[in-house]
Amino acid sequence: MLGRLAPRPLVPLLPGLGTAAAGVAAAMAVHALLPAAGALIVALLLGAVLANTGLLPQAARPGLKAATRTPMRAGIVLLGLSLSLPDVLALGWPVLLVVAGTLAATFAATAALGRALGIGPRRRLLIAAGVSVCGASAVAAVNDTVGGDDDDVAAAVALVTVYGTVAVPLLPALAGLLGLGPDLTGMWIGASVHEVGQVVAAAGAVGSAALAAAVIVKLTRVVLLAPLIVALGLWTRTRGEAPAPGRRPPLVPLFVVGFLAAAALGGSGLLPAPLLEAGAFLQTVLLSAGLFAMGTGVHLPTLARTGGRALLLGAAASAFISAATLAGLAAAA
Repeated sequence: MLGRLAPRPLVPLLPGLGTAAAGVAAAMAVHALLPAAGALIVALLLGAVLANTGLLPQAARPGLKAATRTPMRAGIVLLGLSLSLPDVLALGWPVLLVVAGTLAATFAATAALGRALGIGPRRRLLIAAGVSVCGASAVAAVNDTVGGDDDDVAAAVALVTVYGTVAVPLLPALAGLLGLGPDLTGMWIGASVHEVGQVVAAAGAVGSAALAAAVIVKLTRVVLLAPLIVALGLWTRTRGEAPAPGRRPPLVPLFVVGFLAAAALGGSGLLPAPLLEAGAFLQTVLLSAGLFAMGTGVHLPTLARTGGRALLLGAAASAFISAATLAGLAAAA
């Protein structure tokens, strides 16, 4: 009966789309029970477990492949609704320059060190994006331009998860030892911790003033995701190092335009709070679906072969952005 009702091209995708929906529901349930476990990360892990335990039916592959693209891009567009451009501008140009400068420096340094360590171009660019911008969301967004495979995505997401989680108790403790005030502590956390949820957890432990500063600075980094993708599009066109063979990424992907439009709309004050909350929930669902589908394409033996070098790169990049942002923000304060 379902085959008669559904358009014929959609029918082969239904098993995979249904599997992705179930994976998202499970990830959201885990997050509800364990708030510290982000739904995006849990979704990726569930997909990888399903694929590497032989439990994934072959019939689900086409639908899961489709789920790695459209839901992911739609989720990234909706991410823009959580931004408030006036709040970002209210930080002042010295702080904005520090955030933008350290982001660019971290990305460049991570990519250069990744090359020195012998890590492939796609993987090192994804790791650089995840550490310097906004964790799993940045990895997913940048991958549309650089064309990494599922193992590359999984490695990058795993690294921002591990080192971002380490930063949650570490940065507040270091801020206390250094005698930093709540505003500076919050800005430091927002400028250096990888995932939004990790930023909230770390800054919330310090206090409400630190939390407010941290979230605004973190969302400033999210805003910079759009120009980073455009810059990568230009770079891949001129150098041709990262994209898959024969692939020519668009200079400005359509979802980047949508992201910026959503950011402008979200900060305009025209949308009611319930609609923004619904957008945030839908964003999490869509990104989780995309990451679950990516997780099902992860081949753990392949991932393990470069694990040590990737771990070293993630640690070095995380330490670099923490040190650089603290120095810059202290000078700008």
